Amino acid sequence: MGVRDEPGTSALVIRRRPPVARAAVLVLHGGREESLRVARPWHLAALRMRPFLGAVAARTDRDDVLLGQVRYRRRGWNGAAADPLRDTRQALAELRSLVGEVPVVLLGHSMGGRAALRAADDARVRGVVALAPWCPPGEPVGPLSGRDVLVLHGSRDRITDPVASAAYVTRARAAGARAGLVLIDGGDHAMLRHHGRWHRTASSAVAHLIDPEAAPSALFAEAAAAAEPPVLR
Repeated sequence: MGVRDEPGTSALVIRRRPPVARAAVLVLHGGREESLRVARPWHLAALRMRPFLGAVAARTDRDDVLLGQVRYRRRGWNGAAADPLRDTRQALAELRSLVGEVPVVLLGHSMGGRAALRAADDARVRGVVALAPWCPPGEPVGPLSGRDVLVLHGSRDRITDPVASAAYVTRARAAGARAGLVLIDGGDHAMLRHHGRWHRTASSAVAHLIDPEAAPSALFAEAAAAAEPPVLR
């Protein structure tokens, strides 16, 4: 995969394309705060999302849900450039050209979680599932107004801050989002500890956001309805 500034490259990688798509899921992997190196599909951040792709594919085993990934040009967020956000917006534009105005659910990890939450201002984004997202102080929450958002964070994460995620969810609620937080007790940033719970919870939430009636989720409702996200000590 080369840098997508070259002609003929795409921000959208299709993993499953139904004959007629009525909804879509886009998966966004993590990265680094600063790096201009080209993102590669064999980098650990990208490989980390493969089990989630499989879990989502199994939970949305329907003939009308497209499953895709966002292909980054660069490994880093890179300050004001916000490169992964640009890539995500490009992937959404390519998705529109491919299947039209279908509802979209974004599933992102770490830096990809930050990009997914920022991209929620796209009119077609129905909801976001953010895994151990990078939510620095002052991160805007306006794009989440009217959206469904579920944040999953491990209590033992030493890369991104679960306390920052809790604060972000609180601010998102104040901005009009239906937002909740699920704390994975003992979970780490790589999502290896208690990996089964990570995969099950994330894929269940995605399926619920696509079709709440077909995939009811008590956990999502409880997390979104809790008076306050958990505060860690």
